[in-house]
Amino acid sequence: MTFLATACTIGDTGTSEPPTTTQAAPATIAVPAADGAPINPTTPIVVTATGGRLTTVTVTNPADAGAPVAGALAPDGTSWTSSAPLGYESTYTVVADAVNPDGAPVEQTFTVTTMTPGSTAYANVVPAPEVVADTGIGVGQPMVFQFTSPVANKAAVQERLHVTTTPPQPGAWYWTDDQNAHYRAANYWAPGTKIHVEADVFGVDLGDGVFGAENNAADYTVHDSWVAKADGASEVLTVFHNGVQETSMPMSLGSPDHPSHEGPHVVSDRQQSIIMDSCTYGVCAGDPDYYREKVDLNLRISNDGEFVHSAPWSVGDQGSSNVSHGCVNLAPANAQWMFDHFGIGDVVEITNSGGPVLPVWDTYGDWEVPWAEWQAGNATG
Repeated sequence: MTFLATACTIGDTGTSEPPTTTQAAPATIAVPAADGAPINPTTPIVVTATGGRLTTVTVTNPADAGAPVAGALAPDGTSWTSSAPLGYESTYTVVADAVNPDGAPVEQTFTVTTMTPGSTAYANVVPAPEVVADTGIGVGQPMVFQFTSPVANKAAVQERLHVTTTPPQPGAWYWTDDQNAHYRAANYWAPGTKIHVEADVFGVDLGDGVFGAENNAADYTVHDSWVAKADGASEVLTVFHNGVQETSMPMSLGSPDHPSHEGPHVVSDRQQSIIMDSCTYGVCAGDPDYYREKVDLNLRISNDGEFVHSAPWSVGDQGSSNVSHGCVNLAPANAQWMFDHFGIGDVVEITNSGGPVLPVWDTYGDWEVPWAEWQAGNATG
């Protein structure tokens, strides 16, 4: 008997299914500030990606010649944030590109608008830096930001005002009125001090619909200490340079009817010659006290008409009687010496004049305010 061998196959003889592939969903791009209420121009534009990463983001303002707004991607590519301030009343176009994990690209366009303020105000720095760039400022010069509109939100604004001094000299802000914020230390600045001031008020709500128009900053150097002490009892002006007596000279202060203000005064302006007219403060032609004179070698020490100046007409009274309308009268040669040595920020301290204390608002009555009271005037407490 013969047996035949046969081959056989053991196992599944059916057809196999091909493996399935799942595609990643497209990346999703979002701009929270888009198509909503207008934003403050200091608020950064943020672009985010989920389910992928951003590759490029471009933000432009068509009204600004399409100039791109600076910004940066996060290291992981999941967000982009603008780094430059925006502008008021502007419309920005945001074009963002992203890819998902499979590399599939997506691009979206968004629109972001910024607010329109009711009005804007500037923070002007005083003294103007260009005026004192070559000379520096005196030890008595307060730092001043003068706003072009009243500031209702003083505390919020003051938080954005900064002063840095080298070497450090702690100081404080004091609002002399609704538009002027003054900063000084407890004592006069040390000679050689470097002072940097900043008003970061762009986009800040000053109150009553007014917003900061732009930021401002300035740098100053304090020159040597020049302090003149005007004693109405002796009618002598004694000058100290860096704390050491330099010279003295006879003078005449305000008469009993027109006494000079008492206390430290700060030189705020220098004029070779000016016309002094009493009508500017209400004493006009026909009044026995009216005067209109060309006066030389003028150092302004208050805004209500007090100067250190040349007064050849009162030389006979200088050193013996106080006969002026409130100014510090000097002989021409002495006035020239003062004009040559004193500049913006230098100090004239008046005592024994019989007059009232110089008001804080009267450019500059800052040093008449006791330090504790000055600190209490700080809007942020």
